[in-house]
Amino acid sequence: QVQLVASGGGSVQAGGSLRLSCAVSGYTTRGGCMAWFRQSPGAEPERVATIDSDGSTSYANSVKGRFTISEDSAKNTLYLQMDNMKPEDTAMYYCAAGREAGVCRFPYSGQGTQVTVSS
Repeated sequence: QVQLVASGGGSVQAGGSLRLSCAVSGYTTRGGCMAWFRQSPGAEPERVATIDSDGSTSYANSVKGRFTISEDSAKNTLYLQMDNMKPEDTAMYYCAAGREAGVCRFPYSGQGTQVTVSS
């Protein structure tokens, strides 16, 4: 059974930083396909960052240059470093993982952690 538990959310002022963690069990982060999503009330989920099995990363334009996704295979944990944060980054953030038919489709996801950025 795959479990993903996100933590590290909180309140921060604009320009500040937070680091989110996602503890993973039942799925190996090394060599896996993993991502961070966020969702604001009334909005569709947005995939903000992805890390693939070869270590390559990709980011939504809205966070590019400010957010960094990484994973620690020894701890089987995924991270999201968020710098120079903006009020529009306010959302529930959650991590997801997995492939279907070899494609990153993130069938596994966990509960979120709330991030609030004040101006």
